[in-house]
Amino acid sequence: MTIAITGVVLATVMLIVVFALLLSRRLREKYAALWIVIAFAMLILGLFPQLLLGLTSLLGVVLPANLLFAMAILLLLGVALHLSWELSQAEDEIRRAAEEIAILRADHNELSARVAEIGDGISRGPEDESLPGEDKHG
Repeated sequence: MTIAITGVVLATVMLIVVFALLLSRRLREKYAALWIVIAFAMLILGLFPQLLLGLTSLLGVVLPANLLFAMAILLLLGVALHLSWELSQAEDEIRRAAEEIAILRADHNELSARVAEIGDGISRGPEDESLPGEDKHG
């Protein structure tokens, strides 16, 4: 019975932590959903340990702990795969953003050089004071 109480306490603590992280915006909703489902699964198994025993006999596993560890390993593999996918997407976005910044920086440098050339031409003033079409000598 103490194992079931421990499971309920751990699931409750996990729910509190996930909701606290959500409220403080340190955890995004798409990740929180997974952890909330896991916490509720822990809570259900803690409240009704007979479910684990029934699942153990249904799947032909010898010990309920073995089934629990197998489910935990599968869950962690799924989380690792999901995070690897998210990381790959983030790397692609970062690469695209870096390329766009490099292009924008090159455009900025080119425009700055043009503005500097125009500014130099204006600050020097016209070398020929005569109006276009006028003859200097007469």
